[in-house]
Amino acid sequence: MKLQTLVWREIFERKNQLATSFVAILLGVSVIVAMKNITFYSEKAVAYQLDALGANILVLPKSASLQDYYSADMQSDEFPEEYVKRLTTSDLQGLDNLSPKFSIPVEVMGRRYILTGILPKNEFQAKAAWQTVSIFTRPEACGVAVDVPGLAAPAKETLVRKRVVQALGTNELLIGADMAAALKLTEGGTIQLMGRSFKVSAVLPQTGTVDDARAFTHLHTVQQMAGKGAVVNAIEVVGCCQQISQGLVQKINQLLPHAKVVTITQIVDTQIKTNRMMSRLSLLFLTIIVLVGGASIANYMFANVFERRREIGTLMALGASSHVVLRMFLLKAVWLGLAGGVGGYVLGTAMAAILGPRVAGVPVFPMLTPLLWAVGVAVLVCVAATFLPARRAARLDPSAALQEI
Repeated sequence: MKLQTLVWREIFERKNQLATSFVAILLGVSVIVAMKNITFYSEKAVAYQLDALGANILVLPKSASLQDYYSADMQSDEFPEEYVKRLTTSDLQGLDNLSPKFSIPVEVMGRRYILTGILPKNEFQAKAAWQTVSIFTRPEACGVAVDVPGLAAPAKETLVRKRVVQALGTNELLIGADMAAALKLTEGGTIQLMGRSFKVSAVLPQTGTVDDARAFTHLHTVQQMAGKGAVVNAIEVVGCCQQISQGLVQKINQLLPHAKVVTITQIVDTQIKTNRMMSRLSLLFLTIIVLVGGASIANYMFANVFERRREIGTLMALGASSHVVLRMFLLKAVWLGLAGGVGGYVLGTAMAAILGPRVAGVPVFPMLTPLLWAVGVAVLVCVAATFLPARRAARLDPSAALQEI
């Protein structure tokens, strides 16, 4: 009789005894899989929200009061543009996109608008000292790497998201949708601002923010028009959510001690704490599955060895080696782990799909990665818990076992 046949007969003949161990593995794995799935999609949802919002860190003058996030650049004080160089040439991790801004009020046809100077991407790339800085590439595991079904992707063409454009001439202008409509301007048109003529390179899409009533041109052009030299009154930073939780704001404060660094803590901190709590709970349940599930399996296997002393002794008397007996028990543990891991994955995925929208407010869809993880953990726990009982069985003396009633 083949070893596999012996194992299957043992499982089906004593299936009631396996129920407790199987349920312990099944429930432990299912809870971990559910929490991992919900955490994954929750992090993706936050990354989408941060992308749609734009910068999550602002560097402002010390005297600035953050009354409105999007109008925080309208401060009477400024700080040197050299602060931008300090950020780009630092070794700070987690800086995604960075946009210095300098805003001044302008009047057009009796109406007051805001002219904001921004530094295009090609200006950063033109500076030799800044060329190795990857501030326009989202760091690994920091943001959205793939599209998540059920979540609307942010509009990538708006300045609200990143405030970064590839190129912008000194006499070119990007104009907000409301401002363009009020002044009846279209792409390719011209406009006079503070005695200087600008060509409208593009009319920005409607964003629903104060940017709709603004115009954007090259930072150095606005600095010349204001006559204040190389200064800015805000630097917008898209920081990695994980790095913010690990002290990125404090590090920027140390780098720029004469500036005020603020972040949108309501979004970043709350989500980080939630995801961190779920990660800790996952570790807690992993510990539970190792201790409770492992103890349950070990107890079952020890009892199984005790009950089957005569059967094991008979097998060994018929020529089965200690290695065969050991393999028989370990193979049984592997099948138990496979069943518990696959079952836990299915149950956990279903739980995540049901509870995700209610608990985290995000849709959750099946993923294959947790399947490998769940099966691996379940099999490892089962095999580890079975090893000592299996070793004891393999060391039984056939003569002594056959003499027992």
